[in-house]
Amino acid sequence: MRKLMTLCALLALATPAAAKAPRAAVPPGARYVAMGSSFAAGAGIGPPKPGTPARCGRTVNNYASLLSARLRLKLDDVTCGGATTAHILGRWNELPPQIDAVNADTRLVTITIGGNDLNYAGNLIMAGCDPTQGMQFQGQTFSCRPLKMPDEAAYAGLETRLREIATQVRSRAPKARLVFVEYVRLVPSKPCPAAGLAPDKAAALQTVGQRLAAITARVARQSGAMLLATDRLSAGHTVCDREPWASGHPTNPPAPSAPWHPTAAGHRAIAAELARMLGKA
Repeated sequence: MRKLMTLCALLALATPAAAKAPRAAVPPGARYVAMGSSFAAGAGIGPPKPGTPARCGRTVNNYASLLSARLRLKLDDVTCGGATTAHILGRWNELPPQIDAVNADTRLVTITIGGNDLNYAGNLIMAGCDPTQGMQFQGQTFSCRPLKMPDEAAYAGLETRLREIATQVRSRAPKARLVFVEYVRLVPSKPCPAAGLAPDKAAALQTVGQRLAAITARVARQSGAMLLATDRLSAGHTVCDREPWASGHPTNPPAPSAPWHPTAAGHRAIAAELARMLGKA
């Protein structure tokens, strides 16, 4: 049952532009809140963090943990696999809203969210599913499902909720640096066997990733937040490249991680770039 729940989890800001984020350095010992989905939690890349809810999949080597160790920050990691923007803003069964971790003492907030709102990784998994064999995952076989591609209402709703997240962060933590961290690029420009995607499905899902990145960048810019343009940073590190920062089809992962999720190398790269950005500001 837990394995099935794991697979299902994988399938599963209107402030004035002039309201700029504070640019003071984040001092050692400052409070840092990390929010987001499994792409921030570090699904499958290492040992779970002590005290982490089993379904959240936070690992000790996700980018927030690496960044907090590098900058000597006090991390409150509330990331959770399967989370959507609605789970940042509201309760998710037994879990409180992730935004509740942000308070007046917070000096840094990072967010990677939105993929599950668009069923991004779930569609990538199903896009590589062979109807004659089903999907092999953790020793079990699951039936293929039709893709559930996002419509315009899904994109619009995502943008609205991202703006609300930025607004609430500003309200709860006026002195915090807010950084939107985009998703790593998943779909290569030229599909390869490791991706396991037909050209038409690869093109459609590449568009989803591009629109997700564009929405995130627009909200960050208009809310005065910082942006880590991970989509561009990881362009030469897809599953088809020599040094992938993400896994691909479940049967072709380049390193231990959840299918179509950042690898440990991807998290290290994100943490290093965040440290560089925060050190320059």
